[in-house]
Amino acid sequence: MTTLVKAWTDAQKRLKAAAIDSPAIDARLLLEAATGATRADILTDPYRELTAEQEATLDACLDKREKRMPVARILGRKGFWKLLLNLSEHVLIPRPETECLVDMVLKAYPEGESFSIADLGTGSGAILLSILSERPAAKGLGTDISEEALAVARDNAAHLGIAARAAFLRTSWGDGLHDGGFDVVVSNPPYIRSDVIPTLEPEVKNHDPMLALDGGSSGLDAYEALAPEIFRLLKTGGRTWLEIGFDQSADVEKLMKSAGFEDVATYLDLSNLPRVVAARKP
Repeated sequence: MTTLVKAWTDAQKRLKAAAIDSPAIDARLLLEAATGATRADILTDPYRELTAEQEATLDACLDKREKRMPVARILGRKGFWKLLLNLSEHVLIPRPETECLVDMVLKAYPEGESFSIADLGTGSGAILLSILSERPAAKGLGTDISEEALAVARDNAAHLGIAARAAFLRTSWGDGLHDGGFDVVVSNPPYIRSDVIPTLEPEVKNHDPMLALDGGSSGLDAYEALAPEIFRLLKTGGRTWLEIGFDQSADVEKLMKSAGFEDVATYLDLSNLPRVVAARKP
């Protein structure tokens, strides 16, 4: 007989033995998914028994996690900002650090304000949909070179009830889009140096799409393409926010200034690491 509390305890032991970073949280999330139980159920009804099917499902999930598949990949979804987003192997798992970019855009545009936003390399649509969910007068476009990623983003937009205000286009960054068409442009491009990728955690290098990770030999390939492209896409006075790697602030600021931007500045994330470069088109 396996109860919720025993299953959670045993799952934690398995993940701890496999050197997983957050065994208690991961074990709870997988147990909830396998049994349909909530966090409150585990605390208030700890001796509820699992069915044989639930035990088998949990065992299969734990087996995948022991092999370093991220929990979000096992579950096919991830919480970001205030949303629960569907994922596939074709999109990056959205990271908590990226939420500071969303927060900065929302602080710049009050709730009733209408504006147009482009999210270049949208992936799951995490940034674009988080902003549109909080700003009902805004409309946006997400671009991506991956049709499979765009299918995930469209699915998320529909599931969140935002599809009428979010369009998606398969293209490289802003290719084919009109000059001066947007008030805001955001992007979380690939920024990891090619030589660093083999050193990443298995959860990242084996399970995130390389297209969303590899920033070329300098890590700056995407920014070199994006800086003039974003300048072209923005209206006069339009603003941009770009996620960066922790050691790329000076390089990305230089690229943005060279492209003609003003008010170029870097902002820190909650870990006090450089995370977002912001700029304005004069």
